[in-house]
Amino acid sequence: MSQPLRVGMVGYAFMGAAHSQAWRTVNHVYDLPVPVRMQVVAGRSAAAVAAAADRLGWAGHTDDWRTLLTRGDVDLIDICAPGDAHAEIAIAALAAGKHVLCEKPLANSVAEAREMVAAASAAHDSGVRAMCGFNYRRVPAVALMRRMVTEGRLGTIRHVRASYLQDWLVDPSYPLVWRLRREVAGSGALGDLGAHIIDLTQFVTDLSISAVCALTETFVKSRPLPSSPPGTGEVTVDDAVLFLARLGDGVVASYEATRFATGRKNGLRVEINGSLGALVFDFERMNELSFHSTEAPADEQGFTRVLVTEPTHPYMSAWWPPGHLIGYEHTFTHQAYDLVQAIAAGSDPAPSFADALQVQLVLDAVSRSAETSSWITVERSSAEPSG
Repeated sequence: MSQPLRVGMVGYAFMGAAHSQAWRTVNHVYDLPVPVRMQVVAGRSAAAVAAAADRLGWAGHTDDWRTLLTRGDVDLIDICAPGDAHAEIAIAALAAGKHVLCEKPLANSVAEAREMVAAASAAHDSGVRAMCGFNYRRVPAVALMRRMVTEGRLGTIRHVRASYLQDWLVDPSYPLVWRLRREVAGSGALGDLGAHIIDLTQFVTDLSISAVCALTETFVKSRPLPSSPPGTGEVTVDDAVLFLARLGDGVVASYEATRFATGRKNGLRVEINGSLGALVFDFERMNELSFHSTEAPADEQGFTRVLVTEPTHPYMSAWWPPGHLIGYEHTFTHQAYDLVQAIAAGSDPAPSFADALQVQLVLDAVSRSAETSSWITVERSSAEPSG
């Protein structure tokens, strides 16, 4: 048997649990070139991380992520910590010769993201690989959507519409968690949700957002502190963001991300309109893709429901018989599979840190546009969005 890929993970909350599920599952679903071993999980509280290791299936645990850098039994560091820790951990891990998987958004600022890209580039020649975790790329229906656009099924792309709607902050008594503090999270709905739809539309169309015009709003300005002593604190991030954009030179687009869409739990939707047809993906029906073709006979035209569960669909050959659905957690298993395959082959996983920097540049432009109420040109990173 080949030498296993031994994983150390930093963070064990929501994303840590999702990533743990993927690392537990990927060996049993896919025929990997190397097996995966869940070696150690790191967190700040010794008692909490010990409990998490037992619950999530990690062989060991530590309350200091820096110990992962010197451990000879850790090959890859999976970063599921809050955004303000991404840059420090990733740069140190890459310098130590560890592969890195980092959750989105890549960093809290363009400057940090650039440093991370530079660190990944410096480690690349030594065979060290880095990837950013935009898991929605790994929804089979999204991967099929990209394939159909690439094959020219929509003709010339003209319109893109994307929204990501949640409602978990509607209650003003919800506490001031880290996601509501700019110094930890970087931004609010913009980075938390907007980053996903920015990446998805660039991924599916293979076009980069070139200019934006945005507005943001914070509806609840202060919230209860989550710990003693009692009191309130200021919300320093956006609750909602809307922006217009241009993709490439001729495609127009609109984006909306909010955590105040009452009744919406995880409503991610992307629509692509072209000269020959349209594609619509709605995560609340994640096993389906809607396709309209102008090339169908006139009396048969309309949106067709494609159930994306056939073995010929992306990622689906490893799962169940046709018509048997998969869920949210499978996107992380697909992500782990793609990363292990790339590391074993010595190839470059996608999205790279450079791809994630391009998303960061859009986030930055949107933020500056909202502050100035003007159109902002998006700076280009050195890499095109990759598949």
